[in-house]
Amino acid sequence: MKKQTKAYLFTLIAVFFWSTAASAFKIAMQYVTPYMLLFYSTLISSIALLVILILQGKVSELARISRKQVWKAALLGFINPFFYYTVLFKAYSLLPGQIAMSINYAWPLVLTLFSVPILKQSLSRVQLSALVISFVGAIIIATKGQVGNFNELNKFGLCLAFGSTIIWALFWLFNARDGTEPLIKLFLGFCFGLFYSILFSPMFGGLYLPEVKALLPLVYIGFFEMSFTFVLWLTALQLSSTAARIGNLIYIAPFLSLVFLRLTTGEEIHPSTFIGLLLIVGSILFSEIHGK
Repeated sequence: MKKQTKAYLFTLIAVFFWSTAASAFKIAMQYVTPYMLLFYSTLISSIALLVILILQGKVSELARISRKQVWKAALLGFINPFFYYTVLFKAYSLLPGQIAMSINYAWPLVLTLFSVPILKQSLSRVQLSALVISFVGAIIIATKGQVGNFNELNKFGLCLAFGSTIIWALFWLFNARDGTEPLIKLFLGFCFGLFYSILFSPMFGGLYLPEVKALLPLVYIGFFEMSFTFVLWLTALQLSSTAARIGNLIYIAPFLSLVFLRLTTGEEIHPSTFIGLLLIVGSILFSEIHGK
C-alpha cells in the first residue's frame, strides 16, 4: 500500500473515532463528574501511550530528553490535556453535546486570530471574512437560530465552550517544533497532565473509583479519543506528502458527530446547529484555500 493511501486510511480512522467523542463524553458523564472523566481518561491515555512507545522501541529515547524539553512538556501538559479537557468536559456537562462540540471546532480560526499578536502575522481580507462568518455560525449554534437570545442555554457552559477554543489554539501556538519526537512529546504531555489532575483533585472533590458502568466509556475515551487516535493522526501526517492533503478530512468529524449523538444519546439535532456548523467549517476551509 502506498504511503499516501495509508495516510488517507489512518486519517479516516482517526476521523471516525473523533466523531464519536462527543457521544462518548455525554455517556461517560452519566456516571462520573467532568473532573473524574479528565483523571481517568488521562490515566488510561498515559498507559496506552507508554505501551505504544514500548511496542515501537522508543522508550530509550526518554533518557535523551533535555531539561528544557521536560520543562516545555510540563507547560504544554498543563495546557493540554489538563486545562483544555477540564474546561471542555465541564462545557459538555452544562450544554447539549451538539453545541459544545460545534463551538469547539472553531478553534482553527481562533488560532488565526491569535497568530496576529503572538506570531506578528497579519490577517488577509479572506481570513478576516472567515472569522466573521465563523463567529456568526457560532452565535447561530449558541442561540439555536434565535440570534440574540441566549436564555435557553447555560451561559457559563457557553463561556467554557468558547474558552476551550482559545486554550486549544494557544496550545498549538506554543507547541512549536523543538526537535522532540512527536510520540515522546505526546506521552510526556499526558504524564504531566495526569500529575496535574492528581495535584488539583482536592479542589474538585478528590478522586474515587468509578462505578462499573463507567469503565467502558472511560477506557474508550482514554484510548480512542485521545492516545491511540492522536498516534494515528501523527502517523498520517508523517506518511502524507503534505499536511493539507489530509488536514481537510478532519472536518468530516463534526458532521458525523451529530449523527452519532442522535443515534447513541437520542439528542435532538437542531437545524440551526447544522447551519452554524456549516458556516464554521465552510469558513475554515475557504480561509485555508484562499487565505494564503
